[in-house]
Amino acid sequence: MSDPEGSRKLQAIVAADVVGYSRLMQDDDEATVATLETYRGVFREKIEARRGRVVDMVGDSVLAVFEAATEAVSTTFEIQSEIAQRNEALPEARRMRFRIGINLGEVIERPDGTVYGDGVNVAARLESIGEPGGICIAGTVHDQVKNRLKAVYEFLGEQQVKNMAEPVRAFRIRPDAQGEVAVAVPTADGAATALALPDKPSIAVLPFDNMSGDPEQEFFADGVVEAVTASLSRIRSFFVIARNSAFRYKGRPVDVEQIGKELGVRYVLEGSVQKAGGRVRITVQLIDVTSGAHVWTDRVDGTLEDVFELQDRITERVAGAIQPSIRLAEIERARRKRPQDLGAYDHAMRAMPHVWALEKDASEKALEFLDRALAIDPEYPLALSLASWCYAQRAVYNWDDNIDLARSDALRHAEKAAELGGEDPLILAVLGAAHTVLRNQGTARVMLERAVAIDPNAAWAWSRLGWVENYSDRPERAVAHFERALRLSPLDPMNFNNYVGMGSAHEVAGRYDEAVAMYRRALQERPHAYWILRNLVSALAGAGRMDEAAAEFKRLMAAYPDLTVTKFRNAMVFSSATIDRMCGNLRKVGLPD
Repeated sequence: MSDPEGSRKLQAIVAADVVGYSRLMQDDDEATVATLETYRGVFREKIEARRGRVVDMVGDSVLAVFEAATEAVSTTFEIQSEIAQRNEALPEARRMRFRIGINLGEVIERPDGTVYGDGVNVAARLESIGEPGGICIAGTVHDQVKNRLKAVYEFLGEQQVKNMAEPVRAFRIRPDAQGEVAVAVPTADGAATALALPDKPSIAVLPFDNMSGDPEQEFFADGVVEAVTASLSRIRSFFVIARNSAFRYKGRPVDVEQIGKELGVRYVLEGSVQKAGGRVRITVQLIDVTSGAHVWTDRVDGTLEDVFELQDRITERVAGAIQPSIRLAEIERARRKRPQDLGAYDHAMRAMPHVWALEKDASEKALEFLDRALAIDPEYPLALSLASWCYAQRAVYNWDDNIDLARSDALRHAEKAAELGGEDPLILAVLGAAHTVLRNQGTARVMLERAVAIDPNAAWAWSRLGWVENYSDRPERAVAHFERALRLSPLDPMNFNNYVGMGSAHEVAGRYDEAVAMYRRALQERPHAYWILRNLVSALAGAGRMDEAAAEFKRLMAAYPDLTVTKFRNAMVFSSATIDRMCGNLRKVGLPD
């Protein structure tokens, strides 16, 4: 018997509408209508080419259906890419961006082709919470496409939908970026579209060229960049890309316009450092990437003893060039406590890249440099804090059988750094991390929240706050912090740890399949971070994917032949209930007690 209301079908439903349509119409209604008609044509052409059907185009909205979720998602990627490319030819104020929501559900299709029902309502709700130029999908769509489309899936939590008894799982979906963090939808030619600029002056400090003729002096040039970046980051009215993302451009040809798009900033600071004998010359230029104009160029000369003064002078001049009203008091507050000896500074700069690798051999190498720095200057706060984080890694990643000693070393170094370093946000963040591995989550939260209050651009501090939320059984808050860290440092080599954090958030929430996807993405970016396998095996077992769990367990035991449930429990700092669940999952695959 036929349904009197129409036929019922399972369809992938696409809902889209224009962001800021009313404003566009107010500014210039004729131009807005013309652009809308053009972009409607893009929707219709792409949808019909993939065997979809346009149901309706009312006002600024589009409603379409597909037989397959993969076709719906692939098509919307193409649509957003082409619209982004076409927008490049328009002034910023006239660019038209769409939000898109996709749901897989039952619809009722009337004889005239219109569709309605709860499936349509869910798609509309997903569209409303999406990003301009972005795509938001339901959990039902995610389940269909996660193993078919190479993409980045970011869980947005459970969303309430009007007239629906149960909340709907939602995901932001972005194209994979070949091992890089996918921060924007690519255009038709493969280039990334621009991220939206923050509502404050935004800047990336690129690696400076080493003009000394001695490759051993690379670390010195890197140290100048690190110091300038840290100082600018602490100026609250600026948005500053984290050092680790900017350093992805080291040794690569510089296209500042493209870099501005990839990082989502208006200004880029580039320069060079020449060190000869006891003299230093630093040359810098500030570029507005939106126009290509050189805003300011300068050269500062001095002795090695002057190097910290030179760094401060650059910070002051850059800040003044970007925002002339910036107060000198704010710049003064941004200055970091200096080492007493340049030798200590040199060793700390050499340690820096090894500290953030989160791999056992690299961490040991970092400690060698930091021990040398502290032998020269035992009261150098930066070296103390970096050493603390290395000891904390030993504890939480099962690299040291004496976990209690590693934890106490971490806390001892962090507390001494905090005592000497005052309100330096990196030092506060490390102290927070040390308290985290000691399971002092309340103290850790205080330290980390103070760090981001001082430096709202502190990507690593936001990431560590995400871990505190995981350990406190608040996974949705954790995901928000990890996403903020990703935006502040979109190309950071450390971002694999944000994906581990998101995976842990899903595991805490019992969403094991989503956890597995994030853990595997993290391992794709950092294959030798074998400690992630502990989490991956637990999540696979929790999801009931025992064949996959057994295969990954072999890899885990090859990397950690002496690992036991007890050692795992001692290293982890999740809540008791979460650790019990994880230990139970590891026992399922044969990890001995």
